Amino acid sequence: MKVLVACEFSGVVRDAFIARGHDAVSCDLLPSERPGPHNCGNVIHLLERGWDLMIAHPPRRYLAVSGARWFKDRQKEQVEALEFVRDLMYCSIERVAIENPVSVISTKIRKPDQYIQPWQFGHPETKKTELWLRGLPLLEPTDVVSGRSARIHSMPPGPDRWKNRSRTLQGIADAMAQQWG
Repeated sequence: MKVLVACEFSGVVRDAFIARGHDAVSCDLLPSERPGPHNCGNVIHLLERGWDLMIAHPPRRYLAVSGARWFKDRQKEQVEALEFVRDLMYCSIERVAIENPVSVISTKIRKPDQYIQPWQFGHPETKKTELWLRGLPLLEPTDVVSGRSARIHSMPPGPDRWKNRSRTLQGIADAMAQQWG
């Protein structure tokens, strides 16, 4: 299967699909943190290349409700971010998953199909994440764990905080590859 992982610099989801034998490519404005097939640039230019599945992680900066206190000063940027999400959500690829933390996508475009948490996939932490799905089943939990913490939410300030908070955890990536691949 040809899989496009949009807006992913980490390579975690891409590599989970490759490990299961798929032809997966990541794309982001940033270079990939892991070696592997990666396009550095705007993913919009890749959407019409015959993909079987796209998993997209649109940038959260102007979308996540955790940044709501700045929305009034970033209205133009939020409109552009929502247009980008629409371009991804309604592209011609038949099977699409859009992933984002709790965000304005659910009020400005449509409600998510599913909420997931890292603790449902083997990680002892919380980070409520929304999934908008087309042509895909709901993601089934693979390893529900107890002892949950807000490690991701509680990360200290720093220049790479946004990167560290945005990486997909391995258990979720593996579940996506196993169940959607």
